Amino acid sequence: MIVYRHADPRFPFLWESAGQPPARWHGPGEGPVQYFADTPDGAWAEFLRHEGITKESELVNVRRALWAVEVPDDLPAEAPGLAEPVLTGGLGTYEECRKEARRLRGAGATALRAPSAALLPGGARGWKVDGGLQPASERGGTVLAVFGARPDFVGWMAAFAARPRSDLLPRVRHL
Repeated sequence: MIVYRHADPRFPFLWESAGQPPARWHGPGEGPVQYFADTPDGAWAEFLRHEGITKESELVNVRRALWAVEVPDDLPAEAPGLAEPVLTGGLGTYEECRKEARRLRGAGATALRAPSAALLPGGARGWKVDGGLQPASERGGTVLAVFGARPDFVGWMAAFAARPRSDLLPRVRHL
């Protein structure tokens, strides 16, 4: 299975230490947790949401690497037992998500799969060629959070010093 993540191009695409800054599915010292999106738009949306980028003019200085990462097709991923507003909520919902991730890890989970908090419903649409470039059908995005260091994952840098298209901005659930 191929998943996507953005990263500062100066650094590796995965975290290796517990020194990772906290995020939705892990608190301070609970890392590493590897966060992936099922589409490139989802990976870019996560970046835009967390950086507070809402305007096209703010994209001009974005320079990120976009990675395509191969993870095992049979990687078991649990579904968090939380309501949609919590799964897709803002910073105020993070502690509830972290508590659920701790519960899942304590029960032996190695990963979880949840709806993308950064993409609005239907925001993960791609493109097709049919009389020129056309938007493909809308679909929801998902996020995969994998607990622990994963030296077995292989990544390919799909873009270096890149930025997302401006038409993604209205499909982002901003903080």
